[in-house]
Amino acid sequence: MRHRLTDPAAIEAAIAGIPLLALDALRRRWRAVFGRIPPDVLNKDMLGRMIACRLQERAFGGLDRESRSFLDSLARHGGSPRRQLKTGTVLVRDYQGQRHTVTVAPDGFDWQGMTYSSLSAIARAITGTAWSGPRFFALAPRNGTSAAGNNKRSAGAP
Repeated sequence: MRHRLTDPAAIEAAIAGIPLLALDALRRRWRAVFGRIPPDVLNKDMLGRMIACRLQERAFGGLDRESRSFLDSLARHGGSPRRQLKTGTVLVRDYQGQRHTVTVAPDGFDWQGMTYSSLSAIARAITGTAWSGPRFFALAPRNGTSAAGNNKRSAGAP
């Protein structure tokens, strides 16, 4: 990330003044900052946030190439990329009154002294039915709800 020489206090003051601007003043500020007319669909809050972001970007630098590439890939392909779990990560799931602990290993997933090639194989062994392992261990959303919102399932690193 490139850093430009600038006064952080001046940038902070400029950003602090943005919420005080009326909508027409925000639209004029947008034109000055971005060099074009703001989209009609943006409300006052979004205009202000985007202006503040651009001011910080100009003063302190933007995203590095890797981050831009990652975000572009998300935009093109939709959705988030498959989660990569680090070796040693521990997944915990309570199922029918029993706690199941799985540890991510270099060659798969360890559960009850055995190594499995997938979380789905473990979920199937626990439940006796076909399950999506990532869903069972709350690594993927279930029925459109956030995985983080389900308090019975948890994932954590050691």
